[in-house]
Amino acid sequence: MTNDALAPRTEAVRDRYRATLGAVPGGVEERLCLAREFGRLPTEETLAALRHIVLTDNPLGARVQQLVHFGQLLSLGRDHPARLHARGALHAGAAVADLIGVAETALITSGVPAYALGTEIVAELLADDGGRPSDGAVGRA
Repeated sequence: MTNDALAPRTEAVRDRYRATLGAVPGGVEERLCLAREFGRLPTEETLAALRHIVLTDNPLGARVQQLVHFGQLLSLGRDHPARLHARGALHAGAAVADLIGVAETALITSGVPAYALGTEIVAELLADDGGRPSDGAVGRA
């Protein structure tokens, strides 16, 4: 199959990431490029379909699901994916105060490094937004 014929299928995978995160992460773009180049697009399609089911057809709902991902990734010390899911949580309707609550919970479950990472990410999000919290619940220090 030619790359032109794969374009709609590749775009459908991207759309699934846009739906949950608001954007397509760079790592996903890299995987899609390799998958198309080596005839492995079905792997990415299957992964995107499973991810979509777990994230959207879930009793927790998209907002809580993204917050859970954020907290788990803080606990694992995975800074880049934690940043993606913090933005995904905001995209799904979470407030900055929700992200701070997750970071505080990570302090108890995973220690100061997880909390520090969480607050660093929240501070970056506020800086990216001109220092304004999205929900008005948190002011700048």
